[in-house]
Amino acid sequence: ASRKIYKPIILNIYMPVNYLSVLLAGVASMVLGFLWYGLLFGKTWIKLMKFSEKDIKEGKKKGMAKLYVVNFISSLVTAFILALLIALTNAVTVSNSMFLALMLWLGFIATTTLGSVLWERKSFKLYLLNNSYNLINLLAVSIILAILR
Repeated sequence: ASRKIYKPIILNIYMPVNYLSVLLAGVASMVLGFLWYGLLFGKTWIKLMKFSEKDIKEGKKKGMAKLYVVNFISSLVTAFILALLIALTNAVTVSNSMFLALMLWLGFIATTTLGSVLWERKSFKLYLLNNSYNLINLLAVSIILAILR
């Protein structure tokens, strides 16, 4: 019997990534977060998180600007890594990039964050709210990255 030799995957750090599309995807992610957690489901999220008015006031006093900057950097990292994975897997069409985003969400985000329900006693409704956002966000980012490749 012959043995098949597998070549290791070598990531080329010079993979083609459109940095403008990464930036735009990061901005879009922040806008979607504002809409999702601000306008559409803000009150529901606050209720599910069991935040009091005092918690909200204290959060505002601590300075939300730093949190938004860190969150924006996080959005840029997500967009950049997704852009690399799109290039690596050659998922350059909108449908292929969306499928990749769906698989990443299902395999890593939806499964990992389930621990918040199982171990941290967070509500399943909160899990659904947050993970619906995560899925829509990854899909939106994947569309932007595929179109602006």
